[in-house]
Amino acid sequence: MVHPHFIFIQLFNSYKVTVTNLEELDVKQIQEIEEFVRERKGIFDFHTYSFVIQKRIGFDEFVKLLDFLGIKATVEEKFLEYKKEHRIGFGQYKGLTYKELPDSYLLWLKNNYRGPEKKYINKELQLRKL
Repeated sequence: MVHPHFIFIQLFNSYKVTVTNLEELDVKQIQEIEEFVRERKGIFDFHTYSFVIQKRIGFDEFVKLLDFLGIKATVEEKFLEYKKEHRIGFGQYKGLTYKELPDSYLLWLKNNYRGPEKKYINKELQLRKL
């Protein structure tokens, strides 16, 4: 039986996990992952084979949580690389870097923001593959 292969990326106040072998998993395993995400009020995106959960936990905590829940998976940690730290200049997250913004807010900005910082928003969306 094939086990899920997770790539864990820790963000400022959330974490993103990509399931690299989602197509190889059986229905029960996919439902188990969906339940894991739903119980934590996360969002599973079947287009990118990934989920985001708005909670700050580290890689080791994530692995321990999977073990505690009995979810057998291979887990790797990936780090996002940033060259220059651009800071958001408006709104409730003013002063934070774009890498510190929650995915949900970045996605909202993608559809609603039309100002000069749009290129930084798009770059961050691209880095996170959102």
